[in-house]
Amino acid sequence: MKPIVLITAGDPLGIGPEVTVKSLKNPLVQRACLPVVIGEPTSLVRAGFSDKLARLIAIDASAPLPEKPIPSFAGGETSYKAVELGIKLALKTKSPLVTAPINKQSWALYGVPYTGHTELLRERAGKEGLMMFVSGNLRCGLVTEHFAIADLPRLLTKERIVESAIHFNRALKQLGIKSPHIAVCALNPHASDNGKFGTEENEVILPTIKALRRHRIKADGPLPADALWLAHAAGKYDGLLCMYHDQALLGLKLAAKKPVVHITAGLKFLRVSPTHGTAFDISGQSIANPSSMTDALLFAAARAKPPKIF
Repeated sequence: MKPIVLITAGDPLGIGPEVTVKSLKNPLVQRACLPVVIGEPTSLVRAGFSDKLARLIAIDASAPLPEKPIPSFAGGETSYKAVELGIKLALKTKSPLVTAPINKQSWALYGVPYTGHTELLRERAGKEGLMMFVSGNLRCGLVTEHFAIADLPRLLTKERIVESAIHFNRALKQLGIKSPHIAVCALNPHASDNGKFGTEENEVILPTIKALRRHRIKADGPLPADALWLAHAAGKYDGLLCMYHDQALLGLKLAAKKPVVHITAGLKFLRVSPTHGTAFDISGQSIANPSSMTDALLFAAARAKPPKIF
């Protein structure tokens, strides 16, 4: 029997409903899973949804949706309630959850106390929640996420790096890599050139790597990120542990030959998402590229366990 994949359609005024429906129309997706979509129904129908594509759990808005694609109370309400229900069902059935993009401003307008999916998922489904990105054989994990560059020296503690590396190593094993070989990126240019451009490498990251080896984690570094992305693309490493958001995404998006999917590793269920946002500027024009959403669904389906009925 095909596995169930839960899908939240995202902000109804963004491209989430469009890329969801386009992906559901892909024969590969239909052959791979039994999709269950949770979202605002009028936006999905407008995007071409029909009952033949998936089971729909409708989330209706208590206020009218704006005619133009903008951040809104109703968009925040429906997308947040969809994710809340998606998490409950994923915890109950152990099915993977694929989340189309929400808009942070819409969530704020509705009064959501979380800045995005990851913070909510950590609270409801496991505190670990390592942000990780995958494209084919390219894989990277993030030690820090959405923080200012100026805050990184304070945030990059030995404990945080060790914890992130342990979760990353475990996630790579769950992807089928028996003995992962990871590389740890430096923070400063040229890995600080032995302290000329900062102290984080010698004082924080290098001792961390020694600690990882005591955990029997095969880790190299700290090494400059530009060199590591070239080495990773050539197959030398199974994954890169990056110190901050753009260090991961810039290299990955330049090196990737396949669509990139985002994974929140370490939860009580598999959560996957595309790597784009709500894209209000092109919403409603039927021009959104569904490839990242399609790959997210296929990725989730390939790793899903036998379904539990709900």
